[in-house]
Amino acid sequence: MGILEQKNEKENRLLDTAFKLFTEKGIKSTSIQEIVDNANVAKGTFYLYFKDKYEIRDVLIAKKSKKLFAEALTKMRKNYIQDFADQIIFIINYVIDELSKNPLLLKFISKNLSWGVYNETILKLYDKQDQTEDGLYSLFLKGVEENQIGLENPKVTLFMIIELVSSTCFDAILYQNPLPIEEYKPFLYDAIRGFLK
Repeated sequence: MGILEQKNEKENRLLDTAFKLFTEKGIKSTSIQEIVDNANVAKGTFYLYFKDKYEIRDVLIAKKSKKLFAEALTKMRKNYIQDFADQIIFIINYVIDELSKNPLLLKFISKNLSWGVYNETILKLYDKQDQTEDGLYSLFLKGVEENQIGLENPKVTLFMIIELVSSTCFDAILYQNPLPIEEYKPFLYDAIRGFLK
């Protein structure tokens, strides 16, 4: 195993271990020492990658959110959905369903789902994968242009959609407030379609 592979493997162990501990015990109850002990790395190694446990939390939120959107895009493309609004609804529905199946992930991401698309600082620093032009943001911009949707600022509109989904679905999934998620979805999707007219 080369030096780069060892470095990536240690970083991934830290990320995986931190996620496990954060979701089991909570961030406040998890120490850096517990993370490094469970990841089987030296404490100094932690500080090569992250300044503190809150930074590793932020990286995890951004990576987990980005992964959800990437999986949703892959599924959407396999379904050959032509209508732009239907594409966006499909992606949002996929993300909501995945978060509904995994309440620990939902609680961890909390209301920060947009970090997977918009927290560019974290994603550039910590996402070692190639930054492709094939993500949700580029799909959205392309769809707005191709469908001649008169949005003054598509980037802001997409941000607002993701934030709406993130904040309202958190409560609908975990607390059935204002409605259980399945009853809430039609209202949410009507609002999203309204953004895309």
